[in-house]
Amino acid sequence: MIPNRPIKVASYNMRKGVGTDRRRSPERILEVLREIDADVIALQECDRRFGGKAAVISAHLLSEHSPWKAVSFGIRAASMGWHGNGLLVRKDAPVMDCEAIHLPTLEPRGAVMADVRVDGAPIRVVGMHLDLSGLWRRRQAHAILSHVESCVTKRPTIMMGDLNDWSAGSGCLRDFAHHFSFAATGPSFHARRPVGRLDKIMVSHDLRIVDCGVHHSAAARKASDHLPVWALIDGSPA
Repeated sequence: MIPNRPIKVASYNMRKGVGTDRRRSPERILEVLREIDADVIALQECDRRFGGKAAVISAHLLSEHSPWKAVSFGIRAASMGWHGNGLLVRKDAPVMDCEAIHLPTLEPRGAVMADVRVDGAPIRVVGMHLDLSGLWRRRQAHAILSHVESCVTKRPTIMMGDLNDWSAGSGCLRDFAHHFSFAATGPSFHARRPVGRLDKIMVSHDLRIVDCGVHHSAAARKASDHLPVWALIDGSPA
């Protein structure tokens, strides 16, 4: 079963809520997310780096000022996700399963995965933030692809995140492209003058990208050093 209407997804490296003006403002991040109004959102750098690694957007702020809930991975009580990766879904969307994906790395990196029902249809969503090193990015891409492939239950799958790859189809991008189609969202980094296509949305071949883009707004240009990317996806094969 696949969604019977286009669903909107987005990916956003929120830089721990620190904007291009060097101010930390989780409220501003939520303003940008409300502008996009996606059904499912993958966040990167959504937790503070040190101490208890608490979520930048508090549970109270998310509950009272947004239509989303954070998928709970049960790893750190104060965190939103795993190694800064989090997933937001509509408050009425049932989360059927979720887990953290451990990645090979020299520095803290990870990915998260959840099976969610959107309008009654189950989809699988993976959020990631890959390494700065091309060699480690390829190892991490292989680990994510292998993890998804090993799942007993197969579902239409959307992968999103900051892949940290400036290339145009080599390295980990080529590895992912063997199994997934990329949304042509455009450059999203740096927010003030975007030239790098670091933030990606990918879909399995049983899904189709209807529309996609980079979210340019005054708030987005200030809220983080990345701009959010988004895509409309439906269940028709490409």
